[in-house]
Amino acid sequence: MAPTSSDLATRPIGVFDSGIGGLTVARAVNRVLPHERLIYFGDTAHLPYGDKSQAAIQAYSIKICDLLLRQQCKVILIACNSASAAAYELVREYVGSKARVLNVIDPIVAHIGEVYAGRTVGLIGTKQTVNSNVYKKKIDDLDANVQLQSLATPLLVPMIEEGFFENNISDNIIRTYLANPHLDGIDALVLGCTHYPLIQEEIKAYYQGRVAVLDASDVVAQHVKAYLLDHQLAAPTTANSPEHLFYVSDFTRSFEESTRIFFGYQVRLEHYPLWE
Repeated sequence: MAPTSSDLATRPIGVFDSGIGGLTVARAVNRVLPHERLIYFGDTAHLPYGDKSQAAIQAYSIKICDLLLRQQCKVILIACNSASAAAYELVREYVGSKARVLNVIDPIVAHIGEVYAGRTVGLIGTKQTVNSNVYKKKIDDLDANVQLQSLATPLLVPMIEEGFFENNISDNIIRTYLANPHLDGIDALVLGCTHYPLIQEEIKAYYQGRVAVLDASDVVAQHVKAYLLDHQLAAPTTANSPEHLFYVSDFTRSFEESTRIFFGYQVRLEHYPLWE
């Protein structure tokens, strides 16, 4: 017998990313949907996805979805731009009717179409995200006369993962990237990687109000909320906060400490190797 919408509503939301960067999205979802239980998977054994092949990212994504489906997730959110670009269509086909699949690219593309029609928008992201051209294709499909100027910024993810932000090292790297001619004349800058919200204050300081800095995690969280409400999948209000689960494919103590920075408070990571 198929589960009713009320049965589905009590199930968790699955969120996955190449590492712990997607915790910025999970944190934003938790902020706007405090009654939803989250199951997070960070594929720390294979990060960063940004320099992996499409086939590799697709293989990792399918294995992660197997875990999230076993946890009976009602929605699987691909909280990684590289995986959203490389694996979204395949994941949606693979998951079928077992869960709804959302990504982090479509909500921000829709937001750009609504707010920045006829204007020039910059994008920074991993090599995989930028070289896939997925943002440009989707924005062009909107026919909103948005000029997209993209720049791959591959040093930013390892820099952030190692805790190098809000210091001279990160400031120099960020300024070097943002001064690139590819980003000249933009009205807004999309942070096309879930790690980048952690350096958005440094990016805003560089632009000094001249350019709007778009944090996709907030836009994605609002999209998830609207989606759950539209499909009668929102969890009922309860007196107690739900208990979230956090998995990583390769456990290190530094990652456990870093989760506090990404999620806002310390969480307990469980080791779950993808291949064993």
